[in-house]
Parts: sequence; C-alpha cells; structure tokens
Amino acid sequence: MKIHILGVCGTFMGGLAALARELGHEVEGSDRDIYPPMSTQLERIGIRLHEGYEARHLEPAPDLVLVGNALSRGMPAVESMLERRLEFRSGPQWLEESVLPGRRVFAVAGTHGKTTTSSLLAHILDRTGASPGFLIGGVPESFGVSARVGEGSDFVIEADEYDTAFFDKRSKFVHYRPDILVLGNLEFDHADIFDSVDAIQRQFHHLVRIVPANGVLVVNAEDARLAEVLAMGCWTPVTRFGIDVAAEWQARLDRPDGSAFTVTHLGVDVGRLQWGLLGRHNVMNALAAIAAAQAGGVAPARAMATLEAFRAPLRRLQLLAERTGIRVFDDFAHHPTAIATTIAALRANGASRILVALDPRSASMRSGAHVPALSGALADADRAWLMHGENVAWDAGPVLAALSTRGQTVADAGELLDALQAEVRAGDTVVFMSNGGFDGAPQHFAQWLVQSGSGHTSTAA
Repeated sequence: MKIHILGVCGTFMGGLAALARELGHEVEGSDRDIYPPMSTQLERIGIRLHEGYEARHLEPAPDLVLVGNALSRGMPAVESMLERRLEFRSGPQWLEESVLPGRRVFAVAGTHGKTTTSSLLAHILDRTGASPGFLIGGVPESFGVSARVGEGSDFVIEADEYDTAFFDKRSKFVHYRPDILVLGNLEFDHADIFDSVDAIQRQFHHLVRIVPANGVLVVNAEDARLAEVLAMGCWTPVTRFGIDVAAEWQARLDRPDGSAFTVTHLGVDVGRLQWGLLGRHNVMNALAAIAAAQAGGVAPARAMATLEAFRAPLRRLQLLAERTGIRVFDDFAHHPTAIATTIAALRANGASRILVALDPRSASMRSGAHVPALSGALADADRAWLMHGENVAWDAGPVLAALSTRGQTVADAGELLDALQAEVRAGDTVVFMSNGGFDGAPQHFAQWLVQSGSGHTSTAA
C-alpha cells in the first residue's frame, strides 16, 4: 500500500511513518517544517519528504492519506484529498487499527515527561527480553529511532492529550486502549485546544474510563489534579509513586541532582540507581517506568539494573558540546514548569552560571497563556534571552522587568547567537529551550564553541 502522511515530520506522525515503512508499506510525506532529528531519521529509512502542503504532493494518488493534527481545512493538500474522495485516516486511528490489535499496550500520559518515561519503559522492557514495539515523541538514544513494530506482544506509546485531527477533536490517547497507563502529571497547556485545566482533566478521565479492570494505573501521588481525575470515577487498580508523599513507590535522593537515588516499594528498599540523567523530575520519570514495568511482570531490581546504561532521548537536556568548562545543552522544555525544573537540575548538578536561550514556540507560549508564570520559571537563571519575533503575540515587558538586568529579548537566532557569544565565559552552562528547531541555533552555537578552542561535541550533536 502507498501511504502519504501529512505532517510527517511531527514527532508522532514521523513515528507512524517508521512503523508503516517497517510493515512493508510504501511511505512518503509532506510537512511545512522539515528539520532534524526527525527529518534525518525519516530520510535514513527511505521516506521521501515534500516541503509544504501542496495538492501536487498527492499525485499520483496514494492508497491512503494519514492526516496529522497540524492540518486544517483550507490547506491545498487537505482540500484536494477531500475533493478527490481519497481514503484517509487520522494517525491515532490508523495506529489503533493497524498496529495495536493483539498487543499489550503501555501508555504514558501527562503534561511533562512523557517522552523520557516512555523511553525508560521501552528500554526496561527491551533489556529484560520483551522486544517491545514503541512509538515515542522523540528519539531515544537506546534505540536510535522513535518507533518500531517490535517482535514481542508489548507496545509502549507516548499518549498525548492533544486533539486527533481536524475531523476528530478527541484527544489522541483515547484511541490507544491501554492495559497499563502511566499518569505522570497534569497542568494547563495546549491553550489552542483547551480553555481550562478542567477541560484537560475531562479528557484524562475519558482515558481512565477505557482502562480495563485487569489493567493497572500508575499515578503520580504528588499531583492533586490527577487525584481529582480519579475522583471522577476509577475502575482499575491504582499504584502510586512519589518522592515527598506517601505512595507505594518512593525514591530517596542520594544526590541532590538526582544522579543517584534509592527506590522503595511498599516501604522496602528494592535498589539504588546511579545513572546519567539529572533532576528530580527524571527520578519521578524513572519511578513511573519501574512501577509500570513491574505491573507488566518485571522485577524492580531487574528494571533498575537496566537503567544504569540508559541515555536520555535526544533534546532532553542533551549535551551538545563542552569546552573550558562551558557546557551547551539542547532541551525540549517549553512550559514554565519544565523550564524551572531543567534549570533546577543544572543548578543542583553544580552549574555556577546558567545562561538560558528560550524560543517560545508552542501555541500556548505564542498566545501568552504561560506569560504570568514565565518570569518565575526563569528566576534562577543568571541570564535569559527570549526569542521574540513576529509570531509572539504578547508584550515581553513585564517578564523582562521581573528579570531586571538578567533578561533580554532578541528578534531572531542570529541576534541570539551574537549575544551569547559575547556573554559566555569559562565555566558557564548554556541551555537552549524549545519544542521546535530553534533555527539551528543550538547546533550553530556548539559548533562555534568548539571551533573557537579545544572543545568537543557529543556524538549526537
């Protein structure tokens, strides 16, 4: 079958492309924004990419069009698809029909941490012999790809609450029918889709409703909004995890930066882990993955042993370069909570001066929905630059005023790079934060740093 994917470079749709290709289909796709790491992954597995959503990209007619949720009426490719009565599906529906039947589904939902937790869980299951399939909204370094069909019966999926398609406004995750569901956290986001956090909670409860009684819910015990979701009705056994609250699964930080911690289950120590990830939030992600794996039959100590060699997905606090004590990180943080926790992790790891470059690219950021919390999220940064181009609809004045002399806006990546190069000094930690390509700024800065002296880049850079 010939499949054309509209929105193919999105993390979810790109993963579908990889799955369809592995299942033997002829796959190509279109997207408005084509950039690494997804574009590189797709080209490597032989998927032809078209730039833009032009009707001509659907010539000759494919057997099936998979439509990403970034597509809308009025786009030439969409109008052509409808007028010509081409067969089409949303990505989640195709996954539900073509990949998930007969699989035991582990789904990971939450505002933050889905990609890392899904990667941790897939890693554990793979290293303990399950050979799972997975679809993750990033590229786990443990596997080098964001999706695979897998040889076993288990399938791990990052379960996003964003809507499914222009013709299906339900959250994507209701298509997945999970057996084991991780609920990591719940905050307001996706202001282009949801009016309030209450609306997001309703969608999470729709997901809870379809988990069977012989399944398991793995729930963050520290999150009051998730407790409210379960109070709406729950028909599935629940196991909870946390650090500073009573829960079946708990962690004790042996190092403040989260690089070493001890896990307890039902009050009994089950193991200590020293690993390469940083931050309290990643300890919580690990707890969720260990608990979900145990629900799937993997002993906690065995799961923890696999994580010593775990490497974070690309763009999750990914070290790009290092020179004279200067470290350059690329991070996916694009919500105030994620921004604050990333800075806190670097500070706990010993960073003396933290320079943050932020591209407010997400729909919620561009609309200004997160502006009231933004200055607080950046409060512990020593310097912060906000990319404030024409697509940003809010006044940066109040944020800059709260940051005093530590904050500055830049119009584009070129101005940002000039400012960073003039400011950075030995011992600094530089972190780029965006859920988009950032116009290649992290890579350009890392390259400049290395070329300016005896630095080195990471192999993934």
